[in-house]
Amino acid sequence: MKSDYLIVHKKILPDYLEKVIEARNILARHEAPTVTEAAKKAGISRNTYYKYKDFVFEQTDRDSSRNAVISLILKDESGALSSLLNTLSGLDTSILTISQSVPIAGKANILISLDISHMACSVEEMTELLKQLPAVKNVHIDAIE
Repeated sequence: MKSDYLIVHKKILPDYLEKVIEARNILARHEAPTVTEAAKKAGISRNTYYKYKDFVFEQTDRDSSRNAVISLILKDESGALSSLLNTLSGLDTSILTISQSVPIAGKANILISLDISHMACSVEEMTELLKQLPAVKNVHIDAIE
């Protein structure tokens, strides 16, 4: 299989996966102050929420923008961030926000939110491409909407 992602009808999935999305939406609407309370309102355990929260998403309208949040660990070397940003730009992503920690022990944590609605490849391909950059030590997709 080329992609790690599938589009399936929710009728064949366990109910708790839809409840994970519901809990995430409760948190986004600030209807619960903690994950524990959001999970309880959605009718799932906190453990179930954490186990599936990064893997279950609602399908969005293809005409609207798609956003992704990625976190990376970069080596603390000259040009590392520039190389990362140039690569993302070459994939036709639009950087919405970027946050970089102070480098410690030769590494810097980066958090980037992107508009990926016009991206020239899949999210999996982007992740693999970023992992191949010499200064990138780790890449993680935190969220996609």
